Amino acid sequence: MKKSFTLLEMLVVIGIIAILVSLGFASYSTVQKKARDAKRQGDLKAAQQVLEQCYSVNSFQYPIISGSPGTITATCPAPNVSITFTMTDPLNTGTYRYTVSSSSTTAYTISVDIESTTTDFTVSNQQ
Repeated sequence: MKKSFTLLEMLVVIGIIAILVSLGFASYSTVQKKARDAKRQGDLKAAQQVLEQCYSVNSFQYPIISGSPGTITATCPAPNVSITFTMTDPLNTGTYRYTVSSSSTTAYTISVDIESTTTDFTVSNQQ
């Protein structure tokens, strides 16, 4: 009598492997979303620091923030100082995720959609 696996045993093993692969894929997708969210939040915090530095060297005025599809740009026109930053969404789908809800020389508010939750992450002027 030959020793071998039956068809049923092979199907059970293939089924278990398929379940493990699908669980791994779901976990990987969640990790990717959280990584992109962390990148967006880090970009906004860095932009907030740049804007606050510009405020201190630009006669206590914030730069005007402008946006285009996928990016937000601001230039600080202080004497002998030029601070420029550009934020690009890490998903790279052309979707405009960063939103400037107000921008003037006295205040600003920038928001970003967070994939893993339904709330937005927002930074605004600290002065």
